[in-house]
Amino acid sequence: MRDRPKIKDIAEKAGVSAATVSRALADSALVTAETRQRVLDLARELNYRPNVSARNLRTRKSMSVLLVVRDVGNPFYLDILKGVEATAREAGYSVLMGNTENDPARETEYFNMLRDGHADGMILMTGKLPPAGGRLSGWSHLPVVVALEMIEGSGLPHVQVDNVAAARGAVEHLIALGHRRIAHISGPVPEPMSLCRREGYRLAMREAGLAIPDGYEVRGDFLLESGEQCCRSLFVLAEPPTALFVANDEMAFGAVHELRRMGRDVPGDVSIVGFDDLYLSKAFYPALTTVSQPRAEIGRKAMALLLGILSGGSTHVTEPLVLPTVLNIRGSTAPPRS
Repeated sequence: MRDRPKIKDIAEKAGVSAATVSRALADSALVTAETRQRVLDLARELNYRPNVSARNLRTRKSMSVLLVVRDVGNPFYLDILKGVEATAREAGYSVLMGNTENDPARETEYFNMLRDGHADGMILMTGKLPPAGGRLSGWSHLPVVVALEMIEGSGLPHVQVDNVAAARGAVEHLIALGHRRIAHISGPVPEPMSLCRREGYRLAMREAGLAIPDGYEVRGDFLLESGEQCCRSLFVLAEPPTALFVANDEMAFGAVHELRRMGRDVPGDVSIVGFDDLYLSKAFYPALTTVSQPRAEIGRKAMALLLGILSGGSTHVTEPLVLPTVLNIRGSTAPPRS
C-alpha cells in the first residue's frame, strides 16, 4: 500500500523547502501567490491530506469544538448544528455534539472534556453550568458561548432571541383574533427562557386588560407528553380556554393530539400558537402558527463568537447578541366561535 504523501514530497516536486510548503498550505503572507498556487496544485495532484494528529501535537489544539444540547433527538437543534458546522469548517474546526439528557453528571463530563483539552471550546445550549468547586472551579474562564438558553449572571457571551417580545407578539395575535380566555403551557420553571416566555404572555394579557384565571398557567418540560398532560389539566376547568400559547412546538403538538382525543377541533374550538417553528410545524395538521427562530444564524453567530475567543478575545461580554424572530401565522389559529 502506497504511503500517504508528505510535505517533503510536495517540496521536492515544487523545488522549494518543506517550510515553504507548510507556509503555503497555511496561506501565509510570507509566500508569493505564484508559489502558493503551485504548492496547492501539487497538493491536489498528490492527494495530500494534512496529518491532523501531528498538527494537534505541535499546536496543542484539538481543532474541535463541542455543541452541548439537552436532547440530541430533538430536531430543533439540527439547523443550529448546520450553522455551527458551516462556520467551524471554514476555520478548520470540526464539531462534536454532546447530549446531556438533563443529567448533571453528563453535563459535568463535557466541561471536563473541555478542561482536559479534548475540545478547544464549547457552545452550550442546556442553560446550565456545572456546580462550582473541585476540578471545575474557574469554569468562567473556559472558552464557552451560550446559545439560546440563558444563564443569568454567568458573564459568558450569549446569542439569543428576545423571548419576552416574541411571546408577547404571539399572544397579541390571539387577542387580535378575538380570544379572551387564553392559557399558557410553559417550559420548565424557573429556567430563564421559560420565565421570559411566560412574562411575555402575562405582559400581553395585562396590556389587553385580560385576567389570567387560576389554573390557566401550567408547567411543562418541553416534551410532547407534557403538552398532552398540561392540556388535560386545562380542559377539566369549569371555564376552559379558547386559545393556548405553548412555550415550544413539541408541547404544542402534544396539546393538539390531546384536544383531538377529547373531540375538540383545532382551530374551530381551540386555537394554538407554538414556539420554535420546527420543520414538522408546516407538515402538521393543521399547520402550526408558531414563533420562528433563526436557528442556522444562531449557530453561525455562536461559532463566530467562539472563534473570536479562541483567537485571543475576551470570554466576557456585557450584552448578549439578540437575533430577531418572526411569527409565522398558519392554520392552527382562528377567531373563537361566538
